Amino acid sequence: MATIRPFEPADYDAAFALWEATPGVGLSAADERGPIERYLRRNPGLSFVAMEGDAMVGTILCGHDGRRGLVHHLMTVPGERRKGTGSALLRAGLGALREQGIDKCHLLVVGDNRAGLDFWRAAGAVERSELALLSIMTDAKP
Repeated sequence: MATIRPFEPADYDAAFALWEATPGVGLSAADERGPIERYLRRNPGLSFVAMEGDAMVGTILCGHDGRRGLVHHLMTVPGERRKGTGSALLRAGLGALREQGIDKCHLLVVGDNRAGLDFWRAAGAVERSELALLSIMTDAKP
């Protein structure tokens, strides 16, 4: 199985290449180098990568607001699936959040990402049908 280690800013190029090449991973301007480096600085020790030798084969970004955790971009390359790598990344992220007193995490899965939805359901994640996800830009004029 792959080795799990903390996600460092120097890992960005390899991680972005994986995200870009992986169906079901939604990317936006928030996934550019600057925002990801800011995220890692704001949430030190909570995000991880999976490595097979020198090759990155998976990622998880985790952070929190002091109350709830948020998981982004938990993914593995197709050849690592069903080998426990995704679960190992998830255990690392959840464990790091738990050490900081976070007992619940939220996550987003692209609606047509069947493999992702299946993984999360098998891991124990529960869909929250009573909630609606809304987004608002910080420059909105309410």
